[in-house]
Amino acid sequence: MTLPAPNPATSDALMCPSHALLPSQARSALRDAAASLDLAERFKQPLEMSLALAQMARCYRALEAFGPAEGCLQQALGWAHVLGAMDQAVEILCLLAETRCSIAETLADDDPARSHAALERTRDAVFEAAGVVGSVADPAWEIKVLLRISDVLDRCGDHDDAVELQSRAMRLMYVESPAGQAVEAAPTLHAASDC
Repeated sequence: MTLPAPNPATSDALMCPSHALLPSQARSALRDAAASLDLAERFKQPLEMSLALAQMARCYRALEAFGPAEGCLQQALGWAHVLGAMDQAVEILCLLAETRCSIAETLADDDPARSHAALERTRDAVFEAAGVVGSVADPAWEIKVLLRISDVLDRCGDHDDAVELQSRAMRLMYVESPAGQAVEAAPTLHAASDC
């Protein structure tokens, strides 16, 4: 059984104009992600839906199509919550915060009101991620997530909250050993690569 090929004409309207007409590796990845999403939609399994939607969003982000990326991430987050996959939800919240921040930066000069709304949505995603990150499976990844979302807050201009998240990460990074010496936790990278 073969999957129908995605219609490039419909995806062109969603992309940044500078990328819409250029064949690229990112556009090929988007077509592959769309095919995976089509397959996942046939069975509606939460894990497959969440992963496929998150991959679509990464590909849209690579093409600077931040609006469609935000929509895909919002749906992916819903499926991650249905699944109860906290690690997946935290990763999606990080991507959602970064995407919304990019939207705000893109709109800052042309539409300040929509830019401000995107900043508020960014903060919502950051604080949701900060609230649930303590329950991820890998404590070292918690440090990476806190630093990642603090960078987003810093981009938003929320320097005080960014410093607070960085301080929280630093406290986790240096845990007390039984001998009373500070031991640096070895953070591991869990962020998935973009298209």
